[in-house]
Parts: sequence; C-alpha cells; structure tokens
Amino acid sequence: MTEQKHLKARIRARMARTGERYAAARRHVVGDTERPATDHDWPLRGGLHPETAAVAHVLASHGVGLSEAMVLGIGGGLGAGYILWEFAAHDTCHLTLGFRRRWNYLDWTDQVLDRLGARYRVHTTSGAKGAAAALDAALAAGERAIVVPDRYLAGYWDLPPHLEAHGGHAVVAYAATDTGVRVDDRNTRPLTVPADALHRARARVVSYRNKLVVVEKAAAPEDLAGVVRDGIRECAGHLGGTSTSFALPAWQKWAKLLTDRRNAKGWPTVFADGRGLATAMLTVWEEVEPVGMSGGHLRGLYADFLDEATPLLGERAAQAAEAFREADRRWHAFAEAALPADVPEYARLRDLSAAVAEGVALGDDGAAGRAEAAAELWQRRDELDGKPPVAPDLGLLADRLRAVHAAEAEAVEVLRTL
Repeated sequence: MTEQKHLKARIRARMARTGERYAAARRHVVGDTERPATDHDWPLRGGLHPETAAVAHVLASHGVGLSEAMVLGIGGGLGAGYILWEFAAHDTCHLTLGFRRRWNYLDWTDQVLDRLGARYRVHTTSGAKGAAAALDAALAAGERAIVVPDRYLAGYWDLPPHLEAHGGHAVVAYAATDTGVRVDDRNTRPLTVPADALHRARARVVSYRNKLVVVEKAAAPEDLAGVVRDGIRECAGHLGGTSTSFALPAWQKWAKLLTDRRNAKGWPTVFADGRGLATAMLTVWEEVEPVGMSGGHLRGLYADFLDEATPLLGERAAQAAEAFREADRRWHAFAEAALPADVPEYARLRDLSAAVAEGVALGDDGAAGRAEAAAELWQRRDELDGKPPVAPDLGLLADRLRAVHAAEAEAVEVLRTL
C-alpha cells in the first residue's frame, strides 16, 4: 500500500510539473503502458480530448481502429479561440480558449461521423423524461451513447456552485448499474454518475440540452488517404483563416489585449486591482496544458495525426508534424510563464489541479482524493484572487503568445502544401 501511494505521488508530481494527463505521466514514471481496464465489456482507454476520445472509443466498439489523433485530423483538426467573460454578479472573470476546429459549435461529432460514413442517430428533446428514457433504452439495448452533461451537475469534477451551466463536454455513457450510469470521460477506471444527476446535467445547458448520439454502424474508410486529405484541407483553411474569433488572428488579438491599457477588455484594465488574476493564470495553465478538463491545446495530438498520415501523404506530412510540435513547445512555454512553478503558491495550485485530474482518471476509486484536493484548490484560488502572490509579466506572456502565433502560421503554410 505504501509503495502504491509513493507511485501515485510521483505520477501526480509529474502531472503538476509537465501539465500531462494521468496516463501520459504514468507511462513516463512507470515506463510502460497501463493495460486498459474493462468494465461491462467497455475498455477504459483514457485519452486526451473529450470529443475526439469519445468518437475514437465508440468507433473502436464497432471494430474501427482509428486513433484519437486520426479522429482529430479527419475531423478537420485545429482551431483557435479566445473569450474573456466578465460576470458582475460573482465579481469574476471566466476565460474560455478554443483549440479544435469549430470549438464553439455542437456539430463537430456529427460532422466527423459523416466524413467517416458512419450510420448514427441523434436524439434531442427539451423534456427530461423523454431524454432519460432515450438514454435508458440505449443502454438497455447494449448501445453506447455520447452525451454532453454540465460539468458541475455531473459532480465528479467537484466544481463550485457558481460554475453551474458554465459548460460541459462529451462523455460516453456505456452502462447502467444499480448505483448509476458508468461514463467514460477519459478515465482509466470505472466512473459512476448517479442516474438522476446525469439526467439533470444533460438538461442544464440550453445549447446542447439532452443531446444523445448513438453510432449504429461504422467501418474503416475505404479511402483513408482521401478523408485524411479532406481533414487537412479543412484545418489549413480554418486555422489559417482571417477570423479573430476562430482562426490564428485570435492569438494576435489576445496577445494585444494582454498589454493594452486603453481597451476596456485589455488585461491591465480588467485586472487593474489584481482581483481574479490568480484564477486567470491558473485557467491559462489548465486550458493550455493537457492536464485540464478540456485536454489542452491539441497541437501535439495533431502532430501525432500527421505522423500517422506520413505513409499516406509522404514526408511533407512529417515536416508539418514537426512544425506543430514546435507550436506545442511554445504553448508549454506560454503556460509556464502564466503559472510559474517557482512561485510556491502557484506550485500548490498546480499540485491540486493535478490531484483532481488524477482523481477523475481513477474513477470511483479516486473520488475521496479528488474531492479533498478540489476543496483546497478552490479555497486557495479564492484567497489568491484577493491578493495575487506575484504580479504576472503580461509583456512576457504577450511575447510568448506571439511566438505561438508565428509557429502556427508557419505550420499552416506547410499544411497547405500537402
């Protein structure tokens, strides 16, 4: 037992230091790949990003062996987005970053399934009883359903009440048990959500209320090279576009706002008294690095896709992969500048955030540990929001974000040649 505790501590320490997800950190610490646990005939493979992992895992249940990276690439790859919401009622700001193509739309899952030629059905209803009945029927029939619950009401991320209805992400509901519904949110051990909590969570966010996607039939694409090329063209056109909301110019806009003292949305104005700045810095770290709820910036995963595509497309794809790995490195440098580990208070926030992520990865077995870590995490966030331990170097952050933009712009130009 003591040896196991020491192993978990080493894994969690690596997560906090590198920003890696649990499975990746464990692989580096232990030196091998953890064999997926199987629950109700459903292998718990972990994963990086909610939507791409959900689709990859459901396709695997139909015998289609596409990696999460390949699903990301076929689905159009990457996007860019930045929004800083200000909520006067709670005297808080909420930072939202987008990294996948169509990151703020609800039809990505449908589109990638269409591109792969899968047969699937979508069920939506505003009625709670109808939504619950549809999910119950699917699970009773042995089907696996992709659903999008509100994170707060789902419960296992242990979020504070003011984040109710702030959003959610795709998970796979794969079995009903006496204690609730088993869900796959990239966890590596069984994770149970009480059925009534899951039904409430699915109904909470209006824009995707009660949506349920069930894949009925799928097969490996006959022309894999063709769908790969379609996905790459879509990524190059989308990420390399002119939109300041969904394409690379979003990073330029954000970089400018980090130091703009005249703009009402500039960070020197929004955070003039320092309040909320610690949470903003932690959010940058959690959103950019894979350890967070949303899977991070995805540039490394897209590079993996391009590596897989190299035998189909030639060595130019490998060059594009390396270009996106450079963007990956620059995102990591940006996140490190936002929440530097040499500031003890920030190091503790990183430790606690990693502990919550580890607890989710460990499913029901991690419930007590993640609840304890989350309670301390949110207490410390509140304390630091009133008095930040250090003043962040917004100029440095802006410079590093511009370096990210430059790397991604170069990578997109390589993509255009494929």
